[in-house]
Amino acid sequence: MITLHLTGIAHGGAAIGRYEGKVIFVPYALPGETVRAEIVEDHPRYARARLAEILEPSPERIGPPCPYFGPEGCGGCHLQHTAYPAQLRLKTQVVAEQLARIGGLSDPPVRPTLPDPTGWAYRNQARFHPAPSGGLGFCQEDRRDIIPIDECLILHPFLSELYDALDLELPDLTALTLRAGTATGDRMLILETAEDEAPELEIDLPLSCILLTSDGVPVTLIGEGYLTERVAGYTYRVSAPSFFQANTAQAERLVSLVLDYLAPESHEVVLDGYCGVGLFTLPLAQRAGLVVAVEADPYAVDDLLTNAADLENVEVVEGPMEAVLVDRAGALDAAVVDPPRTGLSPEALEGLIAAHPARLVYVSCDPATLARDARRLTAAGYRLEAVQPVDMFPQTYHIETVSLWLL
Repeated sequence: MITLHLTGIAHGGAAIGRYEGKVIFVPYALPGETVRAEIVEDHPRYARARLAEILEPSPERIGPPCPYFGPEGCGGCHLQHTAYPAQLRLKTQVVAEQLARIGGLSDPPVRPTLPDPTGWAYRNQARFHPAPSGGLGFCQEDRRDIIPIDECLILHPFLSELYDALDLELPDLTALTLRAGTATGDRMLILETAEDEAPELEIDLPLSCILLTSDGVPVTLIGEGYLTERVAGYTYRVSAPSFFQANTAQAERLVSLVLDYLAPESHEVVLDGYCGVGLFTLPLAQRAGLVVAVEADPYAVDDLLTNAADLENVEVVEGPMEAVLVDRAGALDAAVVDPPRTGLSPEALEGLIAAHPARLVYVSCDPATLARDARRLTAAGYRLEAVQPVDMFPQTYHIETVSLWLL
């Protein structure tokens, strides 16, 4: 047990202090606090500790409203003990620190994080598991336990209403995902079962019900195999296995930023890499001469083909970014990439650099992998013009950024 004064925040949400020359990470604590903490994981250069007592609290500490928040809770939220303006400021600091420390950028141009409208009730999708004690719950981050949940404060009301209405007796259920089009009212129930057996169902609500088999194939049981969502005036079909941003209101912010940063002109060829169902493809096609939309997931590609069916200046390419960039001939005037949390693979990054678009927008959901890729982009001659964090996931440590790179 040690006494520790905390001075910073880490990517992952833990506060940071130093003890006998070693960095100590303390979850559920805040910079500026003095705490008693118990070392639970010791390494040569750092250690992780459990918060035991707050000796001097931060003025930005608040009481978390959710009973499932904390070390023994569901683990879905990490910052409910932090006043929302402070959450935004800390996320801005994390992005700047990662770009400086990992990316090697001095004084990176990171703008203040754009807030969510309320900080609550935003998630348009959530995945639950059967709890041993009955009912449904969330799987803790370390996969130890399923924590039964009666109510989740970050779920959109459409999902909360659907969750409250569930009456399930499915002994073979292994997971259940709820999704909603928050701008359309569409709702979807996705079941996963032990033997991929379709259960007998009675549904009294207007929704689609899908069985997602163990090999990822969706089987429509009731309704349609997709829902629709509207963002920035565009309507998107989203199938059960397809990715879509979990915060619809903030997704509109992403679209606006990408358009403003890329500023495509009517004669230009623009790459939309990792395009999914076409969140950026559709608005870009209204301005660019040609949009080359690249996506590896076949279900998302099917959605994209439907969503862009009326657009003659969209070229849809199914395949991994690495292969597409190697095979594609012709110059790119501009590009936007929205890779998964792992960032760009080395091959995709080198292919993108070889295509030398004059303007590159990088949409990232992980500041560490953005910073890693930033080092290579800088070495290739790109200049970081702006980084705009967007709070897609209030109450959690997750951070979305939109950055503009110029050649």
